Amino acid sequence: MVSNNTNRVNRRAFLKVTGTSGLVATAGCVGFGGNSSGGGGGSGPIVFGQPAALTGQWDFLQPGVSQATDVALQQINDAGGPLDRELEVSRRDTAVNPQEARSVVTQLIENDDAAAILGLFSSEINPLFDFLQEQATPIVTPWPGSSFLDTQGGDKGTPENLDDDGWVWRTVIGDTVHTGGGARRALDQDHDTVGVINGNTEGARSWADGFISAYEEGGGTVAEQVEVSLGESNYQSALDRLFQSDFSAFAVSIPLEDAITLLSDWADGGYGRQPILSDPLAQNDLAEQVGSDLDGAWAASPGMGGPSYDAFLDAYEEGGDAEINGWTPPAWDAIQLTALAVERAGEATPEAIERNLGPVSRDGGTEVATFAEGKEALANGDEISYQGAATPASFTNFGNVFGPVVISAARGGEFSEEATISAEDVRELVPEDEY
Repeated sequence: MVSNNTNRVNRRAFLKVTGTSGLVATAGCVGFGGNSSGGGGGSGPIVFGQPAALTGQWDFLQPGVSQATDVALQQINDAGGPLDRELEVSRRDTAVNPQEARSVVTQLIENDDAAAILGLFSSEINPLFDFLQEQATPIVTPWPGSSFLDTQGGDKGTPENLDDDGWVWRTVIGDTVHTGGGARRALDQDHDTVGVINGNTEGARSWADGFISAYEEGGGTVAEQVEVSLGESNYQSALDRLFQSDFSAFAVSIPLEDAITLLSDWADGGYGRQPILSDPLAQNDLAEQVGSDLDGAWAASPGMGGPSYDAFLDAYEEGGDAEINGWTPPAWDAIQLTALAVERAGEATPEAIERNLGPVSRDGGTEVATFAEGKEALANGDEISYQGAATPASFTNFGNVFGPVVISAARGGEFSEEATISAEDVRELVPEDEY
């Protein structure tokens, strides 16, 4: 069941009041909150919290993520649920606002008794990183691309030792990976010098930084970088500043609504040259509203070609008509992996989930595509290796995944896939100890 209501007993507040030793004993006897027991004991529902972009500048991406989560949730419960208990998702809106995200995470943990968090963007995680560490609750998120997380999360390859953990796991490839693919394509197209224009949000800056780092590493030169504020009615002056420099292509990293304004100004101004778009901009709305001037613009996005993509797609299409975007299959992977971690752990505490996310994903066990397959294999005494819909979903020591990079280009008012860079080729661009 997906819920936005929170009438549960505040288990962790109760823990704080009564003291840890008393609580452990109480939890083992009666559980908490009547029919709710998101923690380790009891037979009531297990709760995962989902911070969501239900409003705000990224809300156009949320329907696909919600639908993927909901159909996976239904499948997991149809298979008996983790530890034969019902799984619930409590979804709360953050509008991708860091302060609101801080409040929502607190509510999910303190009020909803969430054992794990299935969300948060880069713009929320990066400024809240220390706060999130203090919560000691696993965050398994399909959203963030930030290079800040390249070496911050995961279990550092020591699942049983929580002291070195970063508590953040992402099921989508990071900016370091797909911006590397974008930089590679730009250089292969002989764009040796580029301009960059980006918004002033954490996510927009992160994409621009990742692209520039990989591009310069490959021998390219950035002639000019211009940062703009969001919500402007006209970006002509910023474009004038950027296009004073000599380059053959320019990279754009800014939210969709601002990108429509900026690139419409670019088309009206006749600036020309090759647009390279950040991955969230591979949206048909952008191609339709900017028009034919955008034909040939391309974006390098996380691929959607994981080993279990077909299993995901069959279920997804029966769950609604939300458009699939680059964060949709990773959302499916996030809930599947977290549910499997509970099943392997034999309990639903945050600490137990944290210790088992690595073991259910990495190489060496029976390969499974769904929670149902994993539950059966674990019951047979097998170790498992979850094969994802977006990527192979084998977590690195830093809680990251690798996968293919897709190049999508605008033609005739819509984006379509034009090329794919394999996960193996992408891996060559990123040193093992840096991601």
